[in-house]
Amino acid sequence: MSFWEHLDELRARVVRCLYVFFAGFIGCYFLSDQILTWLRRPLFQYLPADRQHLYYTGLFENFFVHLRVSGYASLLFLSPVYFFILWGFISPALYEKERKNVFPFVVAASLFFLIGSSFAYFVLFPAGVKYFLSFGTSAEVAWLTLENYISLVLRILFGFGLCFQLPVILVLLGKLGIVTYEMLIQQRRMAIIIVAAVSAVVAPPDAISMLLLMAPLYLLFEGSVLVIRLMQKKAK
Repeated sequence: MSFWEHLDELRARVVRCLYVFFAGFIGCYFLSDQILTWLRRPLFQYLPADRQHLYYTGLFENFFVHLRVSGYASLLFLSPVYFFILWGFISPALYEKERKNVFPFVVAASLFFLIGSSFAYFVLFPAGVKYFLSFGTSAEVAWLTLENYISLVLRILFGFGLCFQLPVILVLLGKLGIVTYEMLIQQRRMAIIIVAAVSAVVAPPDAISMLLLMAPLYLLFEGSVLVIRLMQKKAK
């Protein structure tokens, strides 16, 4: 195929991904109330029944929040479909051995993204919400808006999902020979600093949430170092 024929095929596959996205978007829009109920649950379980409300201050705010949630849900739930459509464009350019090496990393990336988002939802949110709602005195009452809360939840869910890509990236770099076990051991202190900085940016602004993200990230780093060491031994 010529260069322009490759571009035409890529364009056709991107358009196909857009069709899938909009189909998923429409389906998720009809389920957006249930999705929002699921996103509100970590907050409402620590609020009295008469205070279980999220307020919106603009006429269109509630509508646009439903649209945003539908878009994120379509990206998340249909991500394997997008991958297989784009994989059909990439795989012919790879040798059989390369296809076998790359495919497990893509599957692992999807799995670790879900693990990271689940960790944020089931571990971080309950601890963080309970801490912040109990902070201060009884004279200070939380008045939470829909836009503010949902934006925070989506940012943390996707932020944690991206942070949990750390072992996939390190092992892939080790597989390609870009990083080695010895190199990672020498840079262990720098890795701790980077993990702490990323945790401070992604996690909510409190020490508990930061530590809750730092601990699994550092364990994932050490696990990646161990896997790379085993890979080097096997290669030798």
